[in-house]
Amino acid sequence: MRVVYHPDAEAELTEAALYYDQRVPGLGDSFLRAFESALAEIEKQPQWWPIVESDLRYRSLRRFPYAVYYRIVDDELRILVVEHHKRHPDYWRYRLRDER
Repeated sequence: MRVVYHPDAEAELTEAALYYDQRVPGLGDSFLRAFESALAEIEKQPQWWPIVESDLRYRSLRRFPYAVYYRIVDDELRILVVEHHKRHPDYWRYRLRDER
């Protein structure tokens, strides 16, 4: 399965890793490992994780207050959002329109 990132999701991932690394050196790498672990679990069983709406699913990261929102389209795993739990829950909704 090919993984495709929405440009804003990729930016969110990078910004979060940089933020954590500025707080505590090496913590950004831990964040990225937690993300990669979640992504590997999603790739193994993409249908396993809860549906938010329609075909959009999410998987929370371990140890960090973030979730990955994704959908499966044909043979692609499309990562739409890397969301901090404290952000407004609808800030990324425009990305659903971009996908169609």
